[in-house]
Amino acid sequence: MKNTVATFIVSQQINIKQQILNWCNQFSVCCFFDNNNFQDNYNSYECVAAITSNTIFAKDIVDIGFDELQQIIINKKRWLFGHIGYDFKNELFQLESNHQNTINFPNAFLFEPEIVVTLIDDKLTVESEIVDCNEVYKNILNCNNVDENVVQNKFNIQPKISKEKYIETIKQLQHHIHIGDCYEINFCQEFFAENATINPLYTFNKLNKISPTPFAAFYKLNNNYLLCASPERFVKKVENKIISQPIKGTAKRNLLNAELDKQLINELKNSQKETSENVMIVDLVRNDLSKICNAATVEVEELMEVYSFKQVHQMISTIVGNLKPNINFANVLQALFPMGSMTGAPKHKVMQLIEQYEQTKRNIYSGCVGYISPENDFDFNVVIRSIMYNAQEKYVSYQVGGAITHYSNAEQEYEECLLKAVAVSEALK
Repeated sequence: MKNTVATFIVSQQINIKQQILNWCNQFSVCCFFDNNNFQDNYNSYECVAAITSNTIFAKDIVDIGFDELQQIIINKKRWLFGHIGYDFKNELFQLESNHQNTINFPNAFLFEPEIVVTLIDDKLTVESEIVDCNEVYKNILNCNNVDENVVQNKFNIQPKISKEKYIETIKQLQHHIHIGDCYEINFCQEFFAENATINPLYTFNKLNKISPTPFAAFYKLNNNYLLCASPERFVKKVENKIISQPIKGTAKRNLLNAELDKQLINELKNSQKETSENVMIVDLVRNDLSKICNAATVEVEELMEVYSFKQVHQMISTIVGNLKPNINFANVLQALFPMGSMTGAPKHKVMQLIEQYEQTKRNIYSGCVGYISPENDFDFNVVIRSIMYNAQEKYVSYQVGGAITHYSNAEQEYEECLLKAVAVSEALK
């Protein structure tokens, strides 16, 4: 069947997004991205979804290396969806990761979808070479019921490391900073539950309601699920322009008192610790982008702009550049991955320290999930504020972290981790 595209006018955007998600969840592999009506200069879609019913159709599977990834992207002139896990860094930097891995997402996975659905305002577009687009639209409209009947058993979320061990580790990392090994390091810890059964669709809906973010994602890879409420964009390409928007700087919100909420924003803007974190990562991203951009085109469009989400205020910077000719997603990964906001600086050294001091393999956490278009444009988030679930092993996990600098207070860093995890822990209750 030839490639077909059909566009439909829809009403009640929230309802149609839920129907798209319900429809996606029927398939063994799917990606669903929700922008949650967030407004910025670089939005393309309110919703993007892709499915495949057979993982063999996803020709590019399980632990692909950089050279293979490069060939895949060069040869494919079609949509690709999927993820690059944090430990793909081992391919790029000749590093190792020996911690326990219970979630079991592959290091990298990209699939060529059978069907792609996009939503912009009230226009829903279906694209497929496999099936009739009108039939797909009818099937989506019939997906009204969310399966909330699956029993979620009671389980207790446990920390992988104790608070005392966390504080001790922060002090050790600050020693590395003091002796000049690094300037900033992102240290993460895991919270988990074994013998846990959850309903992924119901849990994602709950998470997305508690914490609606611009890079929310429901990602299903057979028995592995990512339920993501990320506020952070890793990288986007539109024609020859590339955009990265790292987050560094977090403050709680006060939704009951507008004046106090403004005060919290001002405290964030004036925090020496938070601003120093952000500036360091901006410098790192500028340096990374300079490897793939034309000279003198890399610039900071926004520096330490505070954006307010339902749970927290976040300090976000936007760095852009004009790409050199023939740059594709694999080249961008080689220059930028893993993202500086989830490593620190200098990148190679802090990745070694992360492996030394963290107790859990990050896996898909602090990697990225997104899509590559047939035009070789792409958009990928940063996998944070997320629930990972291995349905076969009945293992639920989430990780949280923060940037450690000379100015960090270990007790406050621990409290910031708990703040970042509020929405995730509420969704699992």
